[in-house]
Amino acid sequence: MATVEIYTTLMCPFCSRALSLLRQKGVDYKEVDVTFRPNLRRAMAERAGARSVPQIWIDDRHIGGCDELHALDVAGELDPMLAQGAQ
Repeated sequence: MATVEIYTTLMCPFCSRALSLLRQKGVDYKEVDVTFRPNLRRAMAERAGARSVPQIWIDDRHIGGCDELHALDVAGELDPMLAQGAQ
């Protein structure tokens, strides 16, 4: 199974949608809440090239945010990525 990392904040509807999809898929993920952690948010922004949340990585590959995660699912690309895992 893939390693999934997602950066979120409290009360973020896009974060909730992304987390819901990951739970639906039965994926274990590491959630990093950056709500009150400016240093972590700054590190996330540098790593992602974006300050918005969520920011999602699958096996250290930056996916983007909620819309990109759902687009991968609709295109049939998400399940293979999640099943593949680090190689």
